[in-house]
Amino acid sequence: MGDDHDDVVRFRQRLGLPGLIDVHTHFMPERVLRKVWAYFDAAGPLTGLEWPITYRHEEDERLALLRSFGVLRFTSMLYPHKPSMAAWLNAWAADFAARTPDCLHTATFFPEPDAGRYVREAVEGGARVFKAHLQVGAYDPKDPLLDPVWGLLAEAGIPVVTHCGSGPAPGKHTGPGPIARVLARHPRLPLIVAHMGMPEYGEFLTLAETYPEVRLDTTMAFTDFTEDFMPFPEAEHPRLADLGDRILLGTDFPNIPYPYAHQLHALERLDLGAPWLRAVCHDNAKTLFGV
Repeated sequence: MGDDHDDVVRFRQRLGLPGLIDVHTHFMPERVLRKVWAYFDAAGPLTGLEWPITYRHEEDERLALLRSFGVLRFTSMLYPHKPSMAAWLNAWAADFAARTPDCLHTATFFPEPDAGRYVREAVEGGARVFKAHLQVGAYDPKDPLLDPVWGLLAEAGIPVVTHCGSGPAPGKHTGPGPIARVLARHPRLPLIVAHMGMPEYGEFLTLAETYPEVRLDTTMAFTDFTEDFMPFPEAEHPRLADLGDRILLGTDFPNIPYPYAHQLHALERLDLGAPWLRAVCHDNAKTLFGV
């Protein structure tokens, strides 16, 4: 990975960045991560694509790689696919954050009767960001069991990175409609739309234009891999420039089928200027998370 490391360092040097802040990286219990990797290896039904895991390493090596890239803060995105799983994942993530001070303490939830309780416990325990995955979890974000969760996160001002777009395959509750109904009730919710909302890019940009606390992360967007099957419309590039203060770097490390540096180069070739890149790769997240 020497070339990849050097490419990332040169990118940072070109922009004069002290480092990167990546809001969409995955760390989770090893047995869960191995199942995720096995799913990608089998070209699972949500992807149907050949998806080699570039950074299939042990946890310590993955952490060392991120730090060698100059990633100053990152997340441990994790998510349940069934009830009675989220609280256990949150306990693991709290321990991970305690032993990994450069990780933004991450938590998650699922629509179940005790969701409000364990989300409040996670917030009181120092959680800085939450992850919701409407595609994998296959739940309606407007489920009444989640009412106390969205309200608490909106009141506390804690961002929730949400996979709510219909890529790589649509789910029953993906697309802008379901999450827009949550925002209509909780307009101050700090929602971070994962993957730029692919493939409904324009509709999610509109949500960001409508709600000042809505942001988008760049995870896998604009890369050669994604452009082959869910390209970002060139006509929407001016809106990216206008929303430059509300777009955050995300990569999906380690579960990406290309080098880490490619995500950065994909952003650079949008040709939106150095100030835009500095904001996306560092400044916006620094402000949002107060780091």
